[in-house]
Amino acid sequence: MSVLESLDQTSNKAMNLGEEYLTKTQEYYELKVFQQLTATTAMFCKAAIVGSLSFLVIILLIVAGTLALGNLIGNMVYACLISAGILCAVGAIVYAFRSRIENLIIRSMSKQFFD
Repeated sequence: MSVLESLDQTSNKAMNLGEEYLTKTQEYYELKVFQQLTATTAMFCKAAIVGSLSFLVIILLIVAGTLALGNLIGNMVYACLISAGILCAVGAIVYAFRSRIENLIIRSMSKQFFD
């Protein structure tokens, strides 16, 4: 066997190993993308279900609280105005802390996505 044939075999082996590495890397990234997509989809589905149920609970609690406050003070209109004022105050507090809430969400999502 000559030196040229040996070099030819070595280069063919290197090419085969390089092609195999590329296909394995492609398969790995396909699986990684699939994992991230399914984790993100599952997270959004859970958030939608929990969020919608929590929203219904909050609405019912607000209505019950308003009715109880109306019975307590004897005037349903004032009870509705007080409830609306409380909701506006809570909304203002959430608006004031919106950047902190966004940062918490981003940190949580980045841990989920990049781990």
